[in-house]
Amino acid sequence: MPDTLIAPPRATPTSADSWQGLNTSVLAEWMAREDRLCPPLVAPVARTKRLTGFQIVATGSYAPENVVSNDDLHRTHGFDPQWVVERTGIVQRRHAPDGVAASDLCREACLRCLRAAGAAKEEVDLLIVATHTPDLAMPGAACLVQEQLGLFCGAFDVQAACAGFMYALAIAAQFVRSGNATCCLVVGADVSSRIVNPADQGTYPLFGDGAGAVLLAAGEREQGFLAYQLGTDGSGADLLGRPVGGSRSPLTVEALRANLHYFQMNGRAVFRWAVETVCRSAGELLHATGLKASDIALFVPHQANQRIIAAVGQRLGLPTERVYSNVARYGNTMAGSIPLALDEAAAEGRIQRGDRILLSGFGAGLSWGSAIVQW
Repeated sequence: MPDTLIAPPRATPTSADSWQGLNTSVLAEWMAREDRLCPPLVAPVARTKRLTGFQIVATGSYAPENVVSNDDLHRTHGFDPQWVVERTGIVQRRHAPDGVAASDLCREACLRCLRAAGAAKEEVDLLIVATHTPDLAMPGAACLVQEQLGLFCGAFDVQAACAGFMYALAIAAQFVRSGNATCCLVVGADVSSRIVNPADQGTYPLFGDGAGAVLLAAGEREQGFLAYQLGTDGSGADLLGRPVGGSRSPLTVEALRANLHYFQMNGRAVFRWAVETVCRSAGELLHATGLKASDIALFVPHQANQRIIAAVGQRLGLPTERVYSNVARYGNTMAGSIPLALDEAAAEGRIQRGDRILLSGFGAGLSWGSAIVQW
């Protein structure tokens, strides 16, 4: 990645709404030093494929009622509210109360999705849950959600962190398109507040809890993924993740004392990687389909950081009104962020049948998934 891809200048927004101005005011000088579109790669950033003949029938989402503002974190943890807003654009987030886990958020999002679709639970013949904060180490969260919903179907988890929903969506699409599933529920959810260090201002304020679900079924020939990519670069695996708790480094008393069980992140490196990778991936999808940025009705990226969202939108040449962002209100909900944002965008009337929607999730792995969806 080029050394010129540096963090943008800071601004001082005062509310969730005013932070939308970041797209034009805060990044203007930085973007003037960068190409609006990423330069072409000698080799593609990931394999580009096409998969149509399925549709997203409905969406649903759920976030805990407990709103935690930056001022709340200042009172309880001593964190500087201005620091949080300047670097992330996040004004508030949701935290699940004690006793509420990922499966609970999934259940509510799925129920709302089924109601929106007018579908009965008996029609669902596959459930896929994207999460890296399951209720238990074993069994997977999908087993618990299946039981809570009373579904009669197979159910399994997908773990690709913040890219998890895109991976789960691609898997579900294969099942529906092949005819091996008629009606598939895909839900992304994380209770991230449980895995970040409450003493770390660099990570704790960034993450919130939430879930979003979509229902997939067969569609018209031109509905579905006009182009999509799933990519991984394991050489960056140490840039973000949880160092202990797996089979290589089991959890010990010493690791707990060193806080190694909490989420760790190299923020600067991840920022640079995310902007570059999402821009290149989106550019390759547009090239593969023969589409232009002006053909995209709405860009719904993973809601990690308003700086990343704004930088990618500008480099792709997308106007602010066609880049969806709710990170100011929810923070980074990891696997839940894209489906939660999709549900809100649909409820606001910003997604219509026939629209081409650009989705992109990215995170630990390093993994990413991008798609141009014909709605």
